[in-house]
Amino acid sequence: MPIALFALTLSAFAIGTTEFVIVGLVPTIAQDLGVSLPSAGLLVSLYAVGVAIGAPVLTALTGRFNRKWVLLGLMALFIAGNLLAWRAPGYESLIVARVLTGLAHGVFFSIGSTIATGLVGKDKEARAIAIMFTGLTVALVTGVPLGTWIGQHLGWRATFLAVSGLGLLALLGSALLVPGNLERAAPAGITRQFRVLAQPRLLLVYAITILGYGGTFTAFTFLAPILENISGFGSGAVSLIMLVYGASVAVGNLYGGMLADRLGAIRALTWIFGGLASLLLIFSVTAGHPIAAVLTILVWGAFAFGNVPGLQVYVVQLAERHVPESVDVASGLNIAAFNIGIALGSVIGGRVVDAMSLTDTAWIGALIVVLALIATRWSGALDARRSSPLDGPEHPPHMGNSAQTHHESSNLLSD
Repeated sequence: MPIALFALTLSAFAIGTTEFVIVGLVPTIAQDLGVSLPSAGLLVSLYAVGVAIGAPVLTALTGRFNRKWVLLGLMALFIAGNLLAWRAPGYESLIVARVLTGLAHGVFFSIGSTIATGLVGKDKEARAIAIMFTGLTVALVTGVPLGTWIGQHLGWRATFLAVSGLGLLALLGSALLVPGNLERAAPAGITRQFRVLAQPRLLLVYAITILGYGGTFTAFTFLAPILENISGFGSGAVSLIMLVYGASVAVGNLYGGMLADRLGAIRALTWIFGGLASLLLIFSVTAGHPIAAVLTILVWGAFAFGNVPGLQVYVVQLAERHVPESVDVASGLNIAAFNIGIALGSVIGGRVVDAMSLTDTAWIGALIVVLALIATRWSGALDARRSSPLDGPEHPPHMGNSAQTHHESSNLLSD
């Protein structure tokens, strides 16, 4: 794999750390700035708003610019946002800082996916995306606990300063390693780029993303209280279990990329969603048995984020086929769909806990993942009607060489 991929991975690690570390800093920030816990909690949701806006809108606005320069500009914005958070004089300025970094997050993962696929051959695209997203999952395992520790011992501001340093290293790595002549389709105007929203095939994949992530986060949002109140673990043990879960997530993310390259996106997603739904159902039974619960969680982690590379590369494939001038925007909308799924799952899980019980979040989440599985098979059936289906090893993603891509995409627009 090209070494430039690891510059993208470092960027994803820094971004993932600043996204998730705030959860562990909310009590400290609330006390230091003199705001309520719910107000401090808005720093989490407003970041997600920045991601949801930045992913499609700013990706479209920057579509005509060189991808490498956009990438470097995003990392500069990310660094500036974290430096502003470090020096924020009050709550309002900290909100501005979080929104700025959220905007950078959304566009980074939009264009980062297409940059990653542009660095490798057609048979390694999902693995390239998986390597980049590994930075995000590793942030869950190491970056967030480390950032929280820094915040608790040196003050929450020190965490944002440390993340700024990571961002600077990532910017320098990207400047040195990412090529400046990556091929891409000529972008259209803003209005034409948002033709993505009129493409039923892409809307179906966004629905798959929302349902797949929504099902996972219906249960995952309440995993810690389940482990404490149902499985009977102490807070120290829960932290260790979450660390093991995060390591399993990182491995599953990489394996999901290899599976998508080997089997095709649809078949890989079928296996992953099927396994994920089964594990959530199993967890609804094993949650009350400590050893069985930990074993289930260990395997669950491998499936929970294994769908990311397949979903992201599948969106890129369909966009190149149906809206080749809007590939980055299509990718950005899928990043927004991930965040919508996370928010939706958290809300559904909260309703389930209020009306039923903690363990019921697992089987409810499984049902939502089954809906994602059904939608995946439907999308695969639509692919099968075409003369050049996207699924299966005999028809690998992005058939043909790069010189043929634009010609094939143009011919297929009339389908």
